[in-house]
Amino acid sequence: MASRLRFGDDDFLRCRFAISPLWETQEAVRTLRRPDRHAYQAPWLRRIRDAAASVDLSPLWLLMPRRGHSPDWLGAPPLGPAATFEEEITAVRASDPEAAREDTARALACTPGALHSPRGRAWLADPVRMVRELADAMEAAWQALIAPDWPRLRALLEADVAFHSRRLAEVGLGTLLPELDDRLSWDGRTLALALHVEYARDLDGQGLVLMPSVFSWPDVITGFDPPWQPTLVYPARGIAGLWSEPGARAPEALARLLGRNRARVLAALDEPASTGALAHRLGLAASSVSSHLTVLRDAGLLTARRYGHQVLYERTPLGLALTGSA
Repeated sequence: MASRLRFGDDDFLRCRFAISPLWETQEAVRTLRRPDRHAYQAPWLRRIRDAAASVDLSPLWLLMPRRGHSPDWLGAPPLGPAATFEEEITAVRASDPEAAREDTARALACTPGALHSPRGRAWLADPVRMVRELADAMEAAWQALIAPDWPRLRALLEADVAFHSRRLAEVGLGTLLPELDDRLSWDGRTLALALHVEYARDLDGQGLVLMPSVFSWPDVITGFDPPWQPTLVYPARGIAGLWSEPGARAPEALARLLGRNRARVLAALDEPASTGALAHRLGLAASSVSSHLTVLRDAGLLTARRYGHQVLYERTPLGLALTGSA
């Protein structure tokens, strides 16, 4: 069985990358109840244990069956390439109550007893209240679980988008799509994902949103129903090193040439990163990192490009050669 997304001629021109703090919040909540997702998240799980215990996540967990439907309205595809959580939660609060009721009933039916539980019955009887309660729960989860680490998470997700955008320019969409995960296959018109359920959708000129995720790992997710834009969620690159503490040891010879901290900044750029992300990773002041980046860029060792509100730095071929990464 598989999930199949069928492309028309116009869909090839309307594919885009996006990042969603709302989605990461939803999947972080799900990860707390999914031991199979804990391998790369153990440091994060230890750090947020007390914060998670202080928030009532049970309303959200009720709508997260291990197999089956989760409400699209509560974790919808992102509004734009770099939407803020505030923008996304505002859209959740503005959801049509009757559409949300129908979507929620479908999710409740996937968990034995949930549809006729006191909470399930109350939600379906008063969908306006349901939308408000679930939006409040999602916002509380964001503040407790994701907001403190969002700069680090966003930097990783933006680096993934930068990498795959470059690959798209190099090899085209047909080659890129199967590279996102080895469970994906492409036959020139249809993107297929091996799953335990059968699902098919024509993109109908809407194109496809490609969205890297930290907390969805190891899952690849499709299946958003109309009116939501078709979306493919895939594990972001670099998750294994996401929660590592400051490091990035530079080769001794490079440190003698450039100075130790400047060499550490250059060595840390295995993936494109922003000034803030590098400062956090290396345990240096942002002003110091910014100064080092300027010198390295002026020397032709780095390039910089803007992605949304961030400037991402990456090594040039000369920078790669100096760090031994070429």
